[in-house]
Amino acid sequence: MLWNIDLTLLDVGQVTRVAYAEAFEKVTGEPLVYLTSAAGRTDSEMFFEFCARNYVDLEPDTETLAEFLAALETAFASRGDQLLAKGRALPGASASLAAVASMPDTLQTVVSGSTRVNATAKLVAFGLDTYLNLAVGGFGSVNYPKASLIQSIRLHASGEGGRAYTEEETVFIAGSVPDVRAALIGGATPIAVLSDSSTEGQLRDAGAQIVLPDLSDPRAVMTAVHQATTR
Repeated sequence: MLWNIDLTLLDVGQVTRVAYAEAFEKVTGEPLVYLTSAAGRTDSEMFFEFCARNYVDLEPDTETLAEFLAALETAFASRGDQLLAKGRALPGASASLAAVASMPDTLQTVVSGSTRVNATAKLVAFGLDTYLNLAVGGFGSVNYPKASLIQSIRLHASGEGGRAYTEEETVFIAGSVPDVRAALIGGATPIAVLSDSSTEGQLRDAGAQIVLPDLSDPRAVMTAVHQATTR
């Protein structure tokens, strides 16, 4: 059972945007004027697009990326006290995680565009890490798209759970069209949750057969997970 974090379980966008700007200027020497959509993207992918959109006069490489991710973790950590003040857990997130955790033979983790350190900080701040096995999660600390992270998680989870998890048993809950597409490419059934980034029609056109209005009804989330894994 895979969960997207940002705008699915919680929203700390204000803190994240300021941390992006600070880290980008520290590494490149240029201000981050033009942002890019974070939907379905990892921090590694976003950095290279930041460079292109902001006309940075350098050739981004793996070393520069590593510097940016380290600076981003530092910038984010320095604002840890702002997460609760400027962010929020989305309605039903905690209850839905608890409900799915009660389902038999279920291993829950995350597929996040954030680095492992930042993703963990977000979840811990709102007490959402309790029902998640973050040791097998997929994070933007590595320069791979989310579809590849999903494939990698399934391999790691098989060792953690003592058996192989098939594509039919793997579910990814997220709220954007790129995340739905990543699920299908990575070998997971998408369960979409409506968000400001995508309409229900767009999510269904992308391949989501199950679309929830939000996470406020944990029983509906459990039903969706059951439907997604018993087709």
